[in-house]
Amino acid sequence: MSRLPFELFLALRYLRPKRTFVSVITLISVIGVTLGVAVLIIVISVMSGFDRQLRDKILGFNAHLKIFRTQNAPMTDYPGVMKAVSANKQVKAAAPFVMGQVLIKTEPDAGNPRVAGPWVRGIEPRFETNVSSLATNIVQGAFDLQGDSVLIGIDLAHNLGLRVGDRIVIYSPRNMEEMEKQASKTNGVIVLPPDFVVRGIFDVGYYEYNASVIAISLENAQELYELEDGVHGLLVMLDDPFKAEKVRSELYQMLGPGYFISTWAEENASILSALVVEKKVMFIVMFFTTVVAAFGIMNSLITFVVQKTREIGMLKALGAARAQILWLFLSQGLVVGVVGVVTGFILSMMAVSYRNEFLHLMRDWTGLELFPASIYQFTELPALIVPSDIAIICGSALVMCVLAGLIPAWIASRLRPVQALRYE
Repeated sequence: MSRLPFELFLALRYLRPKRTFVSVITLISVIGVTLGVAVLIIVISVMSGFDRQLRDKILGFNAHLKIFRTQNAPMTDYPGVMKAVSANKQVKAAAPFVMGQVLIKTEPDAGNPRVAGPWVRGIEPRFETNVSSLATNIVQGAFDLQGDSVLIGIDLAHNLGLRVGDRIVIYSPRNMEEMEKQASKTNGVIVLPPDFVVRGIFDVGYYEYNASVIAISLENAQELYELEDGVHGLLVMLDDPFKAEKVRSELYQMLGPGYFISTWAEENASILSALVVEKKVMFIVMFFTTVVAAFGIMNSLITFVVQKTREIGMLKALGAARAQILWLFLSQGLVVGVVGVVTGFILSMMAVSYRNEFLHLMRDWTGLELFPASIYQFTELPALIVPSDIAIICGSALVMCVLAGLIPAWIASRLRPVQALRYE
């Protein structure tokens, strides 16, 4: 005697392959559930990987908090503010900075000069190593900001044709205003902007920074913006970046009025929100694959009910209750769902584990770059398996498969023995 419940025993027996039309439909339904679950897990894992890597890149170059004086006033007492901010237990490090958009022009040995409008970041090297990954991401040259040195992003260097040792001219807004004033005078004095030497080229792994940021010493930046001993603000690094809102409230209470504090999440809200929305949309779109597979299960079970009308009548004539017939067909949907979900989970884990090997293989075979780094800014396809996402995907797919068997099960449970055996 089988120890399995009566309903599950019959469900497994009816699902055995017998080369019938119903078996083929059942097999297709299992494959549909497998592919739906696998594709959904792969897509969500890749989207989660994108989100994590993007956050890591942003937090690697950007501070968790930025402190400014209100009304764009320079911060002249920044050493005291740094000391006060560093007293917070959640603050890991703080550093002064000067930040503004400038115009740069190359000075090539031959050919026409090129121009660009990046953001210049004036930094203090001894503090900067504690608040960003700039010092550890120099790919050419060295992290050297002594004298007239400048560091430039790898994409900006490529766009302007710059290499280590080349010279550039930096025009600050104040330089350009002064040049405009002197040009309007009859005997105006020629104002020459400062020139700098490219000492290093950095690659922080994020195109937005690599293509639009240059770094110079804090002293040089203060001269460009005529700040004397002041700075534009402070960069603050926290032990936990996700506590930025809490720490900001604490710093507001400590510093008092006259200061404005921005968080890393606010400054990158557009791109981070876009990733969250895209992940949700992809989940909804891909989930319909599982819904289609569930309709396949419903179709096969309805066909099965029609074919097994006599057997259902015999079971009810022998004393099977309506609830037992109902659970018989719900068990079939459950079994198909379990097999499809488990197979899809295994398939997706293999695909996520060997995703980059597959991309490399396709590139070698076809010559096509399916994941070009020039567009996505990542050399490898990122992925992150989140247990809660996996549980939601597998659980919802299983529920859909069980619900798909509800209508056929209800039809079968409503059959009367007299009607089922009328022509026997």
